Amino acid sequence: MRFSISLFVAISLSAFGQAAQQEPNHLAESILSLEHYRETMIPVYMNDFGQLGRYRDANEALAAPAAGEQRVIFFGDSITDAWHLDQYFPGKGYINRGISGQTTSQMLVRFHQDVVALRPAVVVILAGTNDIAGNTGPISVEDIEANYTSLAEVAHANGVQVIFSSVTPVHDYTPQSQNFFAQRDPAKILALNAWLKDYCSANGLIYLNYFSALVDEHGLLRKELATDGLHPNDAGYKIMAPLAETAIEQATKR
Repeated sequence: MRFSISLFVAISLSAFGQAAQQEPNHLAESILSLEHYRETMIPVYMNDFGQLGRYRDANEALAAPAAGEQRVIFFGDSITDAWHLDQYFPGKGYINRGISGQTTSQMLVRFHQDVVALRPAVVVILAGTNDIAGNTGPISVEDIEANYTSLAEVAHANGVQVIFSSVTPVHDYTPQSQNFFAQRDPAKILALNAWLKDYCSANGLIYLNYFSALVDEHGLLRKELATDGLHPNDAGYKIMAPLAETAIEQATKR
């Protein structure tokens, strides 16, 4: 028998009682929002789970790296997808292979096509926030870590330098941020970042610490850097860009 998320929310709201109903229940709203998102993504999950079709034509049209060229690919979810690399890294020719909403499980499916086959020298990976949210279903921190490990091992086997970016912080300071925040446990973000930092140190990879540059005194994303509490605005990307550039310079010297 299928236990629907909607039924779970209804039961939970009833259990909270009269007092709880007098205030917005952002957890319940976020569960319903996530359920709706998953429903809209069913065709993708059933027909092209990794969304290989997104960049297939662009990849085929991309020439092989020129002699001596150190190609750099930014690989990730919506934070990468929305990042206009040509504006923030003018003249660098960095390649964007972000897809909004993706989890590390989906990224593993397309990693060969969208990264390895393009023969980059460096890949900048920013992932994990949608895993925490459960975009493709519940997943433990340990299984997210296993996906990170698989990405790193495939890259290493193909001579690609890996930069692992920290999971970025979130906030709940605005009405637009409530659902995104409720879906992303800050404690899990901290746990993943601690693991990523240790993994990079133990395996000779570069850890790109966006988190510390974006976080406020409360441990949340600075309010002025994202209206929706998750996706950086221009001010946020302007902080992230030089950090990424420094990490890329380190990677290309190895």
